[in-house]
This record gives sequence, C-alpha cells and structure tokens, in this order.
Amino acid sequence: MDCVFCELIREDTASWVARGPVACAFTPLDPLAPGHTLVVPTCHHPDVFVTPSAVLAEVMTLVQRVAEASRAVLNASGVNVLSASGPGSEQSVPHLHFHVVPRWMNDGISTWPAGRSIHRVVGEPGALLADALASGRGHTS
Repeated sequence: MDCVFCELIREDTASWVARGPVACAFTPLDPLAPGHTLVVPTCHHPDVFVTPSAVLAEVMTLVQRVAEASRAVLNASGVNVLSASGPGSEQSVPHLHFHVVPRWMNDGISTWPAGRSIHRVVGEPGALLADALASGRGHTS
C-alpha cells in the first residue's frame, strides 16, 4: 500500500507530537500556522466512512488534547479542526486525518469556505438526515 502517512508511521520519520497504538499526531511539512498538527489513526483507515467508531473516538480524543495544548502552550485563542473524507471532498491523502490548526485573532488566515455548494437534493436535507439516523441507515460500524 502506498500511503504516505502509513510510511511515516512505519519508518518512524515524522516529527512526532504524540504517538500511541491507536492514534498519533505529527507536524506537517508545510504548516498553515505555528503548531499546525495532523492527527491520524495509527493503522490505515482511508476515511471517516470506514473507520471503526472506537478508533475514531481515540483519534478525536487526541484532536482535543492537541487543541488544548495549543491553547495552553502556544496561547492560541482557538483552533480549526479540518478534515476531508471521500472523493468529493478534496481529500489529499487517503488516510483519515484531522488538521488541528491553532488560531489567533487577526492571524491573517481564513479556513471557512468562501462559497456555497451548487449541488441540490430532493427534499429537505436536515429531515432526510434525521430520518436516516433514526432508522439506523446512518450507522456503519
């Protein structure tokens, strides 16, 4: 498997922030801000759709710990937690990952989408999602 994150984990070549049996965190080569960290499952899971719930919970716990550390030691006033999953999302690496980007007031970056999707669905999206979740169709693991 040619996965850059799996290679970093296997070869121990990342700049580690945290490393555990289920989740790990490292700094990217081209950070968006000081302290920008990638949090990933230690084992390969391509996206949020196929990652087991227990693994996702461990990854999100590490996301929260990195966010809290960003506030405590970098004096960040907030963080952006960014992720993309699946072919329509512009996912850059097919290994589930979350960017934890420390933010400060007037730091010169914006991470909120500048536009709105032109895609339309039949029906009210919120109600469709609520129905799917209530019937169990929104649960795969």
